[in-house]
Amino acid sequence: MSTRSRIARLNNDGSITSIYCHFDGYLDGVGAMLLGHYTTQDKVDALIALGDLSILGETIGEKQDFDSARGTAMCLAYGRDRGEKGVDAVHSVNHAALLDLVKDSWEEYVYLFDGGWSYLRVRDGGKFQPLTQDLCED
Repeated sequence: MSTRSRIARLNNDGSITSIYCHFDGYLDGVGAMLLGHYTTQDKVDALIALGDLSILGETIGEKQDFDSARGTAMCLAYGRDRGEKGVDAVHSVNHAALLDLVKDSWEEYVYLFDGGWSYLRVRDGGKFQPLTQDLCED
């Protein structure tokens, strides 16, 4: 079973750009991976540019065979690796628009980068909270 999530970046104008991630969206999955491997603006920008993901890996990596790539340390992307269309990052004009995007989806977590990571558990609503290493441990 998948724990779906959304990975987002706050832009200079207050808008948000985000991508979907299908697997391991919980705090000790995607949350830990983001804290461990995507901590600079350049890395986050490269991740968002990749588009929607099946799996968030330790590195962006290179094009790979979608059906045989599981278990690698690279991201597995729907566009790059499976050739899907319509999987580019989406733009939301603000936080409220981002929350509207996910409120009726199966996405359970939203991770937001604004110089550091914060998260929101969709079903709990509320505000983004700082993502810290102690939250990401089993």
